Amino acid sequence: MSALLPLPRLPLTALAVAALLGAAAGVWPGAGIASAQGTAPTTQPSRLPTAPAQSRGTAEQASVDGVVEAVRQTVLAAQVPGAVVALQVKAGDRVKAGQLLLRLDARAAEQTAAAGAAQVRAARAAQDAATREFERQKQLFDKAYISQAALDRAEAQYKTAQAEAAAQLASAGAARTQSDFYLVRAPYDGVIAEVGVVLGDMAMPGKPLVTVYDPTALRVSAAVPQTLAAKLPADAKVQAELAGAAARITPVRTQLLPTVDPATHSQTLRLDLPPGTTAVPGQFARAWLPVAGSGDARVLVPAQAVVRRAELTAVYVAGADGKPLLRQVRLGRTEGAQVEVLSGLTAGEQVVLDPQAAARIR
Repeated sequence: MSALLPLPRLPLTALAVAALLGAAAGVWPGAGIASAQGTAPTTQPSRLPTAPAQSRGTAEQASVDGVVEAVRQTVLAAQVPGAVVALQVKAGDRVKAGQLLLRLDARAAEQTAAAGAAQVRAARAAQDAATREFERQKQLFDKAYISQAALDRAEAQYKTAQAEAAAQLASAGAARTQSDFYLVRAPYDGVIAEVGVVLGDMAMPGKPLVTVYDPTALRVSAAVPQTLAAKLPADAKVQAELAGAAARITPVRTQLLPTVDPATHSQTLRLDLPPGTTAVPGQFARAWLPVAGSGDARVLVPAQAVVRRAELTAVYVAGADGKPLLRQVRLGRTEGAQVEVLSGLTAGEQVVLDPQAAARIR
């Protein structure tokens, strides 16, 4: 029986120790590392800053869309046919009352007016001759050199010449007036809104040539539904809001037309703007009506919580498990750092103030 030789003592490295401990525990080295690499760590939703959607009481104002109109806006048209031979204004020019805007070819009318003036001069010469003859006949009659019949004939000739002179004068005046129709002038101080012709165009009676409006007299015209018009108080303090304006405008006069449009079932509301208001006809506007109890409570959220992606407008709402949920909303007006939510959110819900951080959480 041979004796057992003792095994040499080898130094235990850290890997060997780990292998021995893992064998005792039933786990081999590398198993835990492979497991960690094969399974993604679960990210727990961190606590994101949130704010509640606030309720701003009952909405006591209703808004309707409108448009800026000129109280005085005139479309100038030709009264006689003729070619446009002079065009002295363009769109956007400021003009004075009586200023010449364009001129039509009036050569035929000018010749007619000249002929009328010549006929007036001839009629006046005949009237002067008849007047002198009548005076001589009167002197002869006073000396009993002529009969009453001769005097009557001289008086008749005098009155005939006088009537013919008056007729020729009226005819010449009509010819001059006709020639003035070939000149288109500004009816009042204003701004040229549109020029509908160019040099050489043929103007016909009733054809629009130039549109001019008075910039000192503007108003907002809005179509108010009958349901809102019925709730308007008699002394309603209506306000106007212009596109791009920082503040609302209090009109100097408010008028609700009594007629109702049968197609839209709405009434026209006119708000006269104060003089000096910077606006142009056709500009978008909004009329704010103080209608008590016109709607539900308004919901406001911080503007920084709104997410805009292409055509999507949404906010992240904190769910029951703390995870943010993207919810589409429809927005209204912006009031300072807050924006009104018309639909998609109720008051009291928590919205995430950092949408970018919420988007990274799955």
